[in-house]
Amino acid sequence: MATSEDGELKATLRRIERSAGALATASVSRMDETLPWFRELPADQRAWVMLVAQAGVRSLVEWLRRDTQVGSQDISDEIFEAAPRALARSISLQQTVALIKVTIDVAEEQVPHLAAPGEERALREAVLKFSREVAFSAARVYARAAESRGAWDARLQALLVDALLRGDSSDVLASRAAALGWADAPPVAVAVGRSPGGEVAAVLHTVYRAARRIGVEIIGGVHGDRLVIVLGGATDPVNATEKLLAGFGAGPVVVGPAVPSLDEATESARAALAGFRAAPAWPTAPRPVAAAALLPERVLAGDVEARRELRQDVYGGLVRAGGELLDTLDSFFAAGGVLEAAARSLFVHPNTIRYRLKRIADVTGLSPLTPRDAFALRVALTIGRLDRPSTPVTSTTR
Repeated sequence: MATSEDGELKATLRRIERSAGALATASVSRMDETLPWFRELPADQRAWVMLVAQAGVRSLVEWLRRDTQVGSQDISDEIFEAAPRALARSISLQQTVALIKVTIDVAEEQVPHLAAPGEERALREAVLKFSREVAFSAARVYARAAESRGAWDARLQALLVDALLRGDSSDVLASRAAALGWADAPPVAVAVGRSPGGEVAAVLHTVYRAARRIGVEIIGGVHGDRLVIVLGGATDPVNATEKLLAGFGAGPVVVGPAVPSLDEATESARAALAGFRAAPAWPTAPRPVAAAALLPERVLAGDVEARRELRQDVYGGLVRAGGELLDTLDSFFAAGGVLEAAARSLFVHPNTIRYRLKRIADVTGLSPLTPRDAFALRVALTIGRLDRPSTPVTSTTR
């Protein structure tokens, strides 16, 4: 190293300064020969690497002029200031280490030509120590870039979640999702639950780690005290959300319906939020639970969309199916769910009631024989009859 005992390497420093350009050029040529991925870089990025190599040689000269304990870190960090911050996103840390190794190899090979007589050993040791400083500097640069990128991503995800909850246009959603690198893998669904509290980054990290294990796309954000997760590529969103429960706080977790793409995810978000607000009315609900399973509670909580679904899809489906299904359902409920009593009131055989109840389940997806489904059917009948005078049920589609 450069000490009075070693002769300060003055002659060697002058040789290195004169050879700076040639060293940088030789290093980039070696990269081109030995690193296939380097050859595929765009011209502007290759030029940035050349600038970094030249800055590295200049920094080596400055570093040799000083004591290793004074200012070496700052000088090493300056090497990477020669290139735009975008380079840290284009070239990985592993690739940067490979570039540094090539540059140091070239410098070591040139030691016999660069060092003045008697200074070869001192220069070789100095180059090795300097390479260590540069490696640490690269790690610091990438760590800062990762922290900056993480903070920006967290803000962007929060904005995307906010846009979803507000029902912003699909263009706004698409642009923000593209900035996050979202691969719009269908289907897409939104899950809402309580946030466990603490740092938002730590909350989202837990969910992201679980999502990577099950292979689904995910965007998340903490909105107030709620954790909102957008899932992509999960064929069964409820099942996928069950594997992410470790990221949620206590309380219900509600999953909105699956939609074809992020453009339509606002519909899923609305249903999930409405279900989350209504979920306390069903204390024994599974966790997670589909928003569609909470239709009766959502109606009682004032959710217009849930009311429309029960009116059009359930009550309307029974009206369109005909076949005395409505009368059978009324009689079955009036008889307290006893088949024989319902059959006597309608003057039919109990098997006829069984057949009609099966048809009701086929038409509506809700079985009158299941207490939970029976509750939804009762609410649907009530809504259908209350709304019928002003909004008659027809065969119109949703």
